Amino acid sequence: MKNEQNQLKLAVLIDADNTQAKIIEGLLAEIAKYGVASVKRIYGDWTSTNLRSWKDKLLEYAIQPVQQFSYTTGKNSTDSAMIIDAMDLLYTENLDGFCVVSSDSDFTRLAARLREDGKLVLGFGQRKTPKPFVAACDKFIYTEILREGDEEKETKTEKEAEAKIQSDIKTDRRVKALLLSAVEEAADEFGWAYLGAVGTYIANRQPEFDPRNYGFRKLGDLIKASGLFEIDERANPMDPGKQVYLKIKSKTRQ
Repeated sequence: MKNEQNQLKLAVLIDADNTQAKIIEGLLAEIAKYGVASVKRIYGDWTSTNLRSWKDKLLEYAIQPVQQFSYTTGKNSTDSAMIIDAMDLLYTENLDGFCVVSSDSDFTRLAARLREDGKLVLGFGQRKTPKPFVAACDKFIYTEILREGDEEKETKTEKEAEAKIQSDIKTDRRVKALLLSAVEEAADEFGWAYLGAVGTYIANRQPEFDPRNYGFRKLGDLIKASGLFEIDERANPMDPGKQVYLKIKSKTRQ
């Protein structure tokens, strides 16, 4: 792990109206993979009973609540407060990136604006999140994979569903096309592509792609399960681990 001084400084802005409290532990653990959550704020009408589940989490995870009254019935009044705060932080704080936690498409322009300023933008929302907001982020992570373990222990039905997902990965045309395209773009003159470069291409092309959405912890595991590639694990004298290279199987091209 990098030293703290080398880690990215991130602002975490949470739309409480569109986010479930039970994902907070997984959310912050995921954010820690990218950097330090220097700012943690959550927006909503704290006079409402709808946010009761969040109140116990605020002190536990040192999240600053920002009060935003619901002036109009049926309208999400927290959006404007989040956007204003994000722009204030952009100009007043030395931050490397922003984590926007919401499933609301109203944050699409905000994400694009932050990226225009060279900031890393990580989006977190449910699978129903509109595509424009997803595409506006550098990386978008579905919150369904960030659930608390105690409340989301796998049942037999869930395990069967995951097994089906792993089986379907071989016939999913969209995923197959993405993987093949990524390997082709990253391949050298002999057709071999470094796994790290493949992952970078996929992240740039499809921000919401995550192997966990398909039941796999890592991209390498998903690729092995696909059966589309030859895999070569090469020793590196400068690194105790092995570097993984991929090559499209000849029969796959047919």
